[in-house]
Amino acid sequence: MRRPPYLPFLSGPLSLAPGLKPISPEAWLSPDTEAQALPEKRSVMRHHRGEVYGARNGSELAALELASAVHAVAGPGEGDWASALEGAASAVSDDLCILIKDAGGLWRLEAASLCAPTFWCLGEKLGEPLGGLHGPVPGANPGMVSRIHRMFDAVQPGQVLERFNWTVQPGAARFTPSQAPFKQIAAQLPAEGALGSLWFRVERQTISKLSMSGAVVFTIRVAIDPLRAALAGASHVEAFRAAWDGIDPVLADYKGWPHYSRLVRAALAEAT
Repeated sequence: MRRPPYLPFLSGPLSLAPGLKPISPEAWLSPDTEAQALPEKRSVMRHHRGEVYGARNGSELAALELASAVHAVAGPGEGDWASALEGAASAVSDDLCILIKDAGGLWRLEAASLCAPTFWCLGEKLGEPLGGLHGPVPGANPGMVSRIHRMFDAVQPGQVLERFNWTVQPGAARFTPSQAPFKQIAAQLPAEGALGSLWFRVERQTISKLSMSGAVVFTIRVAIDPLRAALAGASHVEAFRAAWDGIDPVLADYKGWPHYSRLVRAALAEAT
């Protein structure tokens, strides 16, 4: 059982603030901590293409530019793919999203390969502006959307910004467009043995800008590990407890955490 590559709860509770921090451009996609999941991802790409890939007219140049950047880091992907974006996505565990600024000044999701969605559907979001992408998030409009919009405007080619999101889930599935099955499973699981039933899901997200097209690239790398591995040691248990309890209740409701709270508290007691 590996040590999870990311433990964002050590930095405190989740919040609505974007929390983006600059990182070295060399760390954009490398090292790929989830490379072992690539065969599974490629299978999803082939068998669920209509659900995980989409591109609107006008995104072709940005997709080619992004593909070139990805292949420069990760090498060629495996197999033959119908689009440059899918070829790039086959080379890395990260999901790849392209946002392009429209004539009205709004950043819109114009193309994506999204194989590990954390409870959202690409078909419902493709073509939407930032406000549409974040509309369901409590407190997202207008404050958070405005901040992210300014960041998209301000980020320069060669810069990479990084942030983390995390949750728990009863199972190791990565392709999760809906949270409903997890909620149903959680309701049926006994509290006894909860530490072995829950998994720790982290989204490592980056934002960067392509130099030729000016498009913004949003990458999402999902790391999934047994919660037991994340709670190795008393300090991690207490940090996780503080982060779980310290989240804004409105945000906790949005993330569905009340459905897992019974199991999380049992798991924390077991890990203590």
